[in-house]
Amino acid sequence: MFIGVLELFKIGIGPSSSHTVGPMVAARDFAARIGRYLAGHRVHGAMRVRCTLKGSLAYTGKGHATDRAIALGLHGHTPAGLADSDVDGLIAQLWQSERLTFDADAAVDFVPASDIVFDRGDPLPEHPNGMVFVLCDAAGKALLEETYFSIGGGFVNTLSEIGDLVAPIKTQPVAAFPYPFDSAASMLQMATDSGLSIATMKLANEHEREAPEALDRGLDAVWQAMRRCVDNGLRASGDLPGALRLPRRARGLHEQLLDDPANATVNDWLCAYAMAVNEENAAGHMVVTAPTNGAAGVIPALLYNRVVREHGSAQDVRTFLLTAAAIGGIIKHRSSISGAEVGCQGEVGSAAAMAAAGLCAVRGGTPAQIENAAEIALEHHLGMTCDPVNGLVQVPCIERNGFGAIKAHTAASLALHGSGEHYMPLDACIAAMQQTGLEMSHKFKETSLGGLAVSMTEC
Repeated sequence: MFIGVLELFKIGIGPSSSHTVGPMVAARDFAARIGRYLAGHRVHGAMRVRCTLKGSLAYTGKGHATDRAIALGLHGHTPAGLADSDVDGLIAQLWQSERLTFDADAAVDFVPASDIVFDRGDPLPEHPNGMVFVLCDAAGKALLEETYFSIGGGFVNTLSEIGDLVAPIKTQPVAAFPYPFDSAASMLQMATDSGLSIATMKLANEHEREAPEALDRGLDAVWQAMRRCVDNGLRASGDLPGALRLPRRARGLHEQLLDDPANATVNDWLCAYAMAVNEENAAGHMVVTAPTNGAAGVIPALLYNRVVREHGSAQDVRTFLLTAAAIGGIIKHRSSISGAEVGCQGEVGSAAAMAAAGLCAVRGGTPAQIENAAEIALEHHLGMTCDPVNGLVQVPCIERNGFGAIKAHTAASLALHGSGEHYMPLDACIAAMQQTGLEMSHKFKETSLGGLAVSMTEC
């Protein structure tokens, strides 16, 4: 099993890795397939592209900007390429366009408002985040068709790929890697046998695919993007987009803490940093999947606090990210990080486990203490639903990231006060999360059909 650190931490835009980033990647892939098809086939008459969104994408896609993402992807854009762009301005242009142009001789009709269909019927059986793209001729006959699934964290599989999976994600064979752990238990055993830290083992695995200099540049770019996202959120004010008209709060909170630092606790700082990130995410701005967009504030909050307030080093950042990625890879391999699959326990819960492990590592924790920290953080998110109000990644998502950061910090501290021995292993906690997600009603898995999403009453 191998999931790279730069696959888990991807620079892109908000508000959702599964509902924005993944669909954009899928749409761009289908556009490339159209280009290849047209290069080898002469089609007479008009053609049209339609995209049908299924399951959770249909229920909360509007609030999560899935339609915008589909249009952007079909026009060739990537999440990373839009990180510093005026996405709202670009969307305004695309919504006036009625065609996709592939070369001088071929144009395909595509009107976002009518050719993106939110189908709230039965979801596809393979995964709750399904998308069906079809290229049709003038008579409505399908010339090209593909089904994609956005499986969390910006990862995408086609119908044929998801059918071949033995885990929720395509993984690389383990034979090529020196430390091929696929569970927390095997990770700890390898650490004991080798005498190496989790970060060092993860680094050795990464170097089988990525040159050391390139990996360091990638890790540093991820951290700089996270830091810039926190800083941007701490400077921004005004209301967030969407019907809730929710005012930003991170800047005001941060200014209060700066005015009276003697009475500020670490919890206060962590909330300010995490909420800053998730307000940026809710605004559709640049963010890093960590491991998802909905949970993007937890890891940056702890890293930012470590660097800015505790004067952590560049090596601390790399150790933190490598350790967090080792834990995140195990969770994604053995369960899910998708709110549409397992609820918010898989998003903020996974982020908290990763962050707790990273912080424990840079504070000198042993592999056993690091595994304990991750387990504590994840355990206390079990059963958490994904129930965004009005389909927006705002309530309760923004505050939830602040509390995820607090739990991660507490979990790391608690683990460091122990020997690493504990009753509930991380693998068992991950299994419990998976089973809880399977038994959780679809109403609480990113459909906005239950929980807080339907608890508001008009007075």
